[in-house]
Amino acid sequence: MSIPTRRASARWTTPLTVALTCLGLAACGGTSTTSPLTVAAFNPFSGVDAAFGPEIMAGCNAAATLVNRSGGVIGHKVVCSSVDTRGDAADAVPAADKMLATTTNLVGVIGPSSDEAQATVPVINASNVPMFADTGEAAFDKSSYRYFYRIIPADDVKGYALALWAHEHHYTRAAAVFGNDIGAQSDVPTLLTAFKKLGGKFVINEKLVPGQSSYRTEVEQLLSANPQVIFTEADPQTSATFFSELRQLGRLLPIIGTDTTLEGPWKKAVGGAIGAANLNQHFVGMQPSALTSGPAVSVYTKAVHSSTYGTDPYSMADYDSLNLIAFAMLAAHSTHPSKFSPQIVRIASGGPGAVTVHTFAAGAHALASGKTIHYVGAAGPIAFDQWHNSSGAFEAVDSKGNVIGMVSAADIAALKGASPTG
Repeated sequence: MSIPTRRASARWTTPLTVALTCLGLAACGGTSTTSPLTVAAFNPFSGVDAAFGPEIMAGCNAAATLVNRSGGVIGHKVVCSSVDTRGDAADAVPAADKMLATTTNLVGVIGPSSDEAQATVPVINASNVPMFADTGEAAFDKSSYRYFYRIIPADDVKGYALALWAHEHHYTRAAAVFGNDIGAQSDVPTLLTAFKKLGGKFVINEKLVPGQSSYRTEVEQLLSANPQVIFTEADPQTSATFFSELRQLGRLLPIIGTDTTLEGPWKKAVGGAIGAANLNQHFVGMQPSALTSGPAVSVYTKAVHSSTYGTDPYSMADYDSLNLIAFAMLAAHSTHPSKFSPQIVRIASGGPGAVTVHTFAAGAHALASGKTIHYVGAAGPIAFDQWHNSSGAFEAVDSKGNVIGMVSAADIAALKGASPTG
């Protein structure tokens, strides 16, 4: 597994270093009986992907509130703490080192994101702390990391969903307009492959340098290539500048964005630049499909107290991640990560005689009664494969948050197995 070149100057921490650092520390092998249990939101809180961190904290805090309201876990309360990776591996590695060495009673990590995953997943895994990563990188599709879990679709799945939606709407000539950061670029390879499999052609593939005052050259090149549709992901300000200039120099085209473009800051920035009516007319974003009703969603929505994150599938997945950690500790009768981590897959998968539960209160009661449980939370059913990955369908959402269509898991699987066209 390669490490991004921009982390070359960062201090590297080997598994042995982590193990030595953890000796005698509750952060890496057990918990004290006086402090709360900590789940760390290990993601960007600053930089071009600064929206990721608050998204995680919304789901994490909602789950922690309900866990504590139901009595906590084995006498402990649960708290969420933020660890800013700044969206860069060079900053994320020392942040991971510090988190692992100094966090009392660290029982789980939500993260890392694509920006820092390749550099930090090995470090966190070596500390024997379960992580629920929101990285979409295909490099983790067949991960050998014992403490790595992913309940959001990988970017290779996302690329197929984007291509299928475009194909359904009869687009055959496309432009890729993505930021040049790791998180955005991880979407591109399978998008290119999938669109070609469907008979489409990319007439231009642009990598935008974030934060420029103008993208006039890139806009002119795109217009010269004459695409029918634009696939995109970039930070809010970069996208606002690009699409504003596209409107000024030519005309707006249909835009198909990744789930990142459905976040509030992106829609606010781009809508302000091109007009809310134009955004709603030309834009659709693809995001992992999540439940829209039912007991799990109802409880989550009340707990999160946010119109921004109330229907956010990533915040829902983060909420479910903390619940899985809490249930695993109860099932194992232990707050020691290496002891309770194996319970995570069992609780997500269920099994013969398992009681299906949708909330922490119901699951805690069932476990206390000696029953086994199957957790189906706010993000829907979780089906871990042997590499601890779970994925599903995607939904198309307009700028107002309305679901306007779906791409099924079956269609994605069929396209992944298809041969290229042409």
